Amino acid sequence: MLSEARRCFSKCNRFKCGKNFLIFRGKTPWCRWTDEPCNPSNCNYAICVNRRLLPGGICGETLKRKTVDRNLEDEMIPSIKVRGKTFRKIGEKELI
Repeated sequence: MLSEARRCFSKCNRFKCGKNFLIFRGKTPWCRWTDEPCNPSNCNYAICVNRRLLPGGICGETLKRKTVDRNLEDEMIPSIKVRGKTFRKIGEKELI
């Protein structure tokens, strides 16, 4: 994994055009749909085979995950008022 995010590029072996309009003119990836060079960051049809393409054309495989430990006691959980059959089955007016 890399330390900084990279943009997706058309020559990546995991990149695919959703419309199948990607061709190579020499070494330049070309979009036949728009008739200009392929730019995955602005294209609505850009697909990653590994499903790692993030919004803005960022490759998800170049990012490191950030995990955060959270305590459920610290967060405010609203209580739910219960009536009817649920109240008769549980026997409590509020669920936490």
